[in-house]
Amino acid sequence: MHQYMKHIHVTCAIIEKEGMVLAAQRSATMSMPLKWEFPGGKIDPGESPDLCLRRELMEEMGISISIGRELSPNTHQYPTFTVTLYPFVCAIQSGEITLHEHAAITWLPPQELHLLDWAEADIPVIESYLAQYQTGSR
Repeated sequence: MHQYMKHIHVTCAIIEKEGMVLAAQRSATMSMPLKWEFPGGKIDPGESPDLCLRRELMEEMGISISIGRELSPNTHQYPTFTVTLYPFVCAIQSGEITLHEHAAITWLPPQELHLLDWAEADIPVIESYLAQYQTGSR
């Protein structure tokens, strides 16, 4: 199984608010239906990851964000494609969240994130976020 697999590059936002973190549930019609993820989306050709994230969050949720620190990218191989996630820790700058693509959102304390059924690629992102969060390098 070494044929060329699609490799997509995707940004994701770890949005913090008052000690909580936003998780978004994929809709039933999306790939990986009803799995939880950090919101974001595919990087367009020639687009920088931070511009992509701002665009996607405006399209998906109607919010503008301020981007804080960047976490290490994480690559995950699914059976039919490979994804590299570029995570950014963010805060909402303006707007109220309106769901255009997701089924639901929830705000959780960081230590409870693992209780949800996450898309597999997001799990290492949670782990690296928690490692930083717990060492207090905020």
